[in-house]
Amino acid sequence: MSDGKFDDFEFAINQEDRCPVVLLLDVSGSMFDDGKIDRLNEGLISFKNEIMSDPITSLRVEVSIITFGGSVNVVHEFSSAELINLPPLQAMGATPLGEAVDAALAEIEHRKAEYRTNGINYYRPWIWILTDGAPTDDDWQSAAERAREAEANRKATVFCVGIGRDANLQVLAEFSSRPPLRLEGLQFREMFKWLSGSLAKVSQAKAGVGDQVSLPPVQGWGTVMS
Repeated sequence: MSDGKFDDFEFAINQEDRCPVVLLLDVSGSMFDDGKIDRLNEGLISFKNEIMSDPITSLRVEVSIITFGGSVNVVHEFSSAELINLPPLQAMGATPLGEAVDAALAEIEHRKAEYRTNGINYYRPWIWILTDGAPTDDDWQSAAERAREAEANRKATVFCVGIGRDANLQVLAEFSSRPPLRLEGLQFREMFKWLSGSLAKVSQAKAGVGDQVSLPPVQGWGTVMS
């Protein structure tokens, strides 16, 4: 987590409401198969470009990136899209999804405290979970319960996306109040375009109202599982 000095400066020059999103990305060994990790890296570049292409969205949407593959790593703390500068993600290790979800919830609470300290209004944070398998940590159920509690208490909105046919959507459904999505093929670019467009729509409403905005339908890139 940041020491707050840069954030204080950033908040001083940009006092727009903030729309925070955590990208919780599976980089376990299986993501190497079929070039999934390469397509994910390409999708992240397109996501950054999409966010930056809109003047209001680029000021309001903040992104944190947490990976889970063998270990959990906060590879990018909350910042505007223009400041994201990631080396290509590498695939390795197991899938500690429960630990990653706990890290995301902690990042969100820390960032909200910084917003409050600096008088910045914010939208309900999003957590975007992307995985091609199932959790390998022993206590993932507790983390899933904490994610659902965060949703119930309006502290976060959680979306779960399974990559390919090996993703365990039944398990993913435990992490959110909404049905999981299955990514069709390897359409990461299309998925991230939908995500950036949805965040743009939310962030251009007033804070506190953005949570009630209707999101565009999922078409082409994913299937909603019931």
